[in-house]
Amino acid sequence: MTVKIGVIGTGAIGRDHARRINEVLGGAKVVALSDVNRASSEAVKKDIAPDAAIFATGEELIASADVDAVLVTSWGATHEQYVLAAIAAGKPCFCEKPLATTAEGAKRIVDAEVAHGKRLVQVGFMRRYDAGYVALKKTVDTMIGAPIMVHAAHRNPTVPKQYVTPMAIHDTMIHEIDVLRWLLDDDYVSARVLFPRAAARSHAKLRDPQIVILETARGTIIDVEIFVNCHYGYDIQCQVVGEDGIASLPEPMAIQTRLGAKLQNDILTDWKDRFIASYDVELQDFIHAAAKGTASGPNSWDGYVAAITSDACVAAQETDGAAVAIRLPARPALYQ
Repeated sequence: MTVKIGVIGTGAIGRDHARRINEVLGGAKVVALSDVNRASSEAVKKDIAPDAAIFATGEELIASADVDAVLVTSWGATHEQYVLAAIAAGKPCFCEKPLATTAEGAKRIVDAEVAHGKRLVQVGFMRRYDAGYVALKKTVDTMIGAPIMVHAAHRNPTVPKQYVTPMAIHDTMIHEIDVLRWLLDDDYVSARVLFPRAAARSHAKLRDPQIVILETARGTIIDVEIFVNCHYGYDIQCQVVGEDGIASLPEPMAIQTRLGAKLQNDILTDWKDRFIASYDVELQDFIHAAAKGTASGPNSWDGYVAAITSDACVAAQETDGAAVAIRLPARPALYQ
């Protein structure tokens, strides 16, 4: 079976996902495109998906009888409406993060999917598909004993001037929020945020760097350094301290050189290069599940929990280091 996929949002990530589906992966084909900028859809049709129909709205694309499954890669504020429309149509839906821009919006998606009675939504938390994180999880689960502490860092070389302090949570640390919860198989109960001396490249609306401290239900303490103007490269670090040993996320493969009296490895500067392989794996997983009329991987509940946790972390940015409680409702049976 070839899964006929419609892509809503044909900007950078939507275009790249369309390329992956039509040129790299198996079992699917892009048959429909929609974007508020029609020229963007026309460019993807011309370069990648010549047989695709172009729809004026995402809702019209979802309703089309020619579309089996939907990719939502549009502006974040539109995700909720398209995911809800896909659930109402009974069509599997892959949604790039965020699932919704508010926890209330994510809860509406959870409620709709539970009412439908079957999983239809996969959220684009691609780090769960990264080979390094998969290997790290296997080690944490089987070798180092109960996790006691996690030390993590998310460093970007630079960000645009319009990037402001809360975006360090909603746009950057959101990936750690999801992947560390998955890595530990544990939920968060509180968040604190500490601000060291500001780096020279920060500005009046961006306090950078910052350190987020999360506590889990089982008592694991997590510290995550977010430094979005570190200058030297794109650097993702994660070390789990267990009762019996320590496990660390492997570095991306790089050629080590001895040159000019120096021993050195290159450091990546672009997040797309660091996680490019994981995008292939996650979308292939979605295609396999969509062929069966369902979804796999990170689910709507994961997106909802990430939204609740993000809101708590942003609130903690304003509390001078005091903890903010993270309270989750009971998890529906659909996501157990």
